[in-house]
Amino acid sequence: MSNTPMAASPLTRAVLEIDEYASGLGWDQPARLFALVDTARLKAQEPSLAAQLGLGDEQETTGFTPIEQDEIATDKPLDEFLATIAWPDAVAGCALTVERLMLPPSAEAQVPQDLNEAQLATWVADHPERQEVRMTVAVLRDGARDSALRLRAKDSPTEVVTGSELVPGLADALRATFED
Repeated sequence: MSNTPMAASPLTRAVLEIDEYASGLGWDQPARLFALVDTARLKAQEPSLAAQLGLGDEQETTGFTPIEQDEIATDKPLDEFLATIAWPDAVAGCALTVERLMLPPSAEAQVPQDLNEAQLATWVADHPERQEVRMTVAVLRDGARDSALRLRAKDSPTEVVTGSELVPGLADALRATFED
């Protein structure tokens, strides 16, 4: 967490840690799913796993430790995949990092009507104002959420934008993975 501000909330720190990890992998990566576990609980209940994750020597025990899950299935849409997830009680939250193309709000009026999903994706990909963005969204069981957005055109830790309502639809989908 070298670039993560210590004054940030534990959830924001986890989001920024995941963003930094994803940034180190470069662009054009698949979506990645993370379980968020309470660091103090992990150290107390699973000391060998905590040591494996490099948490044994850290003084700080507040916050969340992201644990990357198996690869996300690419044979179905992301929302359908998320609907299949159920987390054990030890998981305090989850996070997802995914890359997408986005258009500025000014382009909304230009979107042709009656496009299917594939046609819309092609239209957006060909649009001159498109931006590649990496979104990292995290939610906790209690409903808390946070996000980080990084534009490929401004790929720098100082250019990452954070906020709880940046990607509400994805946050809602992740929150649903904790519902019975």
